[in-house]
Amino acid sequence: MARLLVTGGSGFLGGLLVEDLLAEGHAVTSIDLLPGHARHPQLQGVVGDIRDRALLDGILSGGGFEGVFHCAALLAHGSVSEAEMWASNVEGTRSLAAATAAAGVPSLVYISSNCLWGRGFDRPVREDDPPEPCEPYGLSKWEGEKILAAHAGAFAATVIRSPTIIEEGRLGLLAILFEFIAEGRRVWMVGDGSHRYQFIYARDLIAAMRLAWRQRRAGIFGIGSDRVDTMRETFAHVIAEAGSTSRIVGLPKGPAVLAMRAAHGLRLSPLGPYHYRMIAADFTFDTARIKAELGWRPTLSNSEMLLRAYRYYAANQAEIAARCHVSAHRRAADMGVIRALKWIS
Repeated sequence: MARLLVTGGSGFLGGLLVEDLLAEGHAVTSIDLLPGHARHPQLQGVVGDIRDRALLDGILSGGGFEGVFHCAALLAHGSVSEAEMWASNVEGTRSLAAATAAAGVPSLVYISSNCLWGRGFDRPVREDDPPEPCEPYGLSKWEGEKILAAHAGAFAATVIRSPTIIEEGRLGLLAILFEFIAEGRRVWMVGDGSHRYQFIYARDLIAAMRLAWRQRRAGIFGIGSDRVDTMRETFAHVIAEAGSTSRIVGLPKGPAVLAMRAAHGLRLSPLGPYHYRMIAADFTFDTARIKAELGWRPTLSNSEMLLRAYRYYAANQAEIAARCHVSAHRRAADMGVIRALKWIS
């Protein structure tokens, strides 16, 4: 049994990680801005802000913590401003890194993002490719990486650059797609859908996090599914397995991107610069390093994991619609102007 700290433990990924660590017999402390729903004799839930250094020092002061899993991150969606997102993601990481070092915790695993890039690649992205974020969230995750690099020697910092995380219960922007499929509406795609955009199954990501912590392996790793179908193939698989009457319709890329850019500028759409730059681009991580150094292997394909997420949505629509005071990935994103597109579908 180990004592472990999870930031963002009430969120989508953090909540799943907490469950797995408890099932393994570990003692877990979770810190989050929102209260969690899990109850367990080995779980201590703390409602608090990771920018609060005194709070973190108080949590870690007893000693004996063997690892920190840093899953907490705010998205600049809804009522969360860009300034608040930046302060939480950057200053929160700075505070957490300093507290981890001061307490002598030997390992910190940090979840970074493919939002470090705002363009597609015609090959898998490697760990030595220089980040080129195009919006504040990606910049905040990159800044977090640099903060951890400055603590090299104080603890083993593992950075896992993650694409979109998929599992039963993952909603957010995906809920918009799922609503279209559930109602048998046209599923609109920018371009012809021949691009490949990698996902990661949440349980596979958690397996990598646990391997990194156990091995105290410092470094940067890209992660993602091995079997990445085209987006048209992935959506078609979900539609067919769901028995939906939806059909996929391609939109001309140039005009569609211009429309998304304008809608975002007018605050009418949940799709930001990262989305409209990447929505019809190829993006996959090269996972050779994480396989070789951690002994990690993925299990599910893009199509398989997205179908699992859709089936959860279809079985729980009423309860999902009533949710409040949950993390951004546990509730459906506001469609904004996309709702108008729905009604002509």
